[in-house]
Amino acid sequence: MFALRTLNRQAFRVPALSHFRYVSTLEGNPHIYAFPSDGASGSHILSLLPTEPVNSELAIGVTSKLPPTTDSLRENPKFLSILQEVFSKHAHEDPEAQSQAQVMVSTAGANLYTGGVLTSTNNRRSKRRTDIGDSSGGASGQGGAGSAGRGGWIHISDARRPPDYGRIAWPEDIFGSLEVDANGQFVDGHGNYQSSGTYRTVTRDGILGLSPFLREKLVQRLKELEKE
Repeated sequence: MFALRTLNRQAFRVPALSHFRYVSTLEGNPHIYAFPSDGASGSHILSLLPTEPVNSELAIGVTSKLPPTTDSLRENPKFLSILQEVFSKHAHEDPEAQSQAQVMVSTAGANLYTGGVLTSTNNRRSKRRTDIGDSSGGASGQGGAGSAGRGGWIHISDARRPPDYGRIAWPEDIFGSLEVDANGQFVDGHGNYQSSGTYRTVTRDGILGLSPFLREKLVQRLKELEKE
């Protein structure tokens, strides 16, 4: 009997807690993992992948505070490059972007949940950068409500701060834009995605908020790179 009790105790023994390194996710954003950094004390590496040891080249960046702030996060340029690569390939497949393109050319005007409409195709070259830098204008001046039948550009933007109806997202929230024809279809089948060059990973409204579709595509690409 004594031997049996000893065996049972041994069978249910667990490794010392010191062998484990606990990884947490950000409050309000369970898709982002925070790994304690081996560098500066109290700093964390943020990643969309739960894998440990974390690959810093695929991480979002390093922060000295949790939750991260605009002055605590050091962005990883390579991650942003991968993000833009994925968006260039898949943004037009996102159901939210497709819905936005259809609403844009309808008599109902623009659906601005994912960033709103940028401008009419005819005035793209002269007005694109001007409009993108001012989030205070109404939709009518940006190819929004009342732009039915003209086509134009729609924004793919961060979900952390959806713009009000009839407005476009702030430049720091815009990933890029897709071109839509007069029938609500993406030009050339993929929308000629263009990076905004103004996106910031962290703002006062939070950190990196992706649509479920684009987050899945980005994580899939990161996992592929992780295996290389």
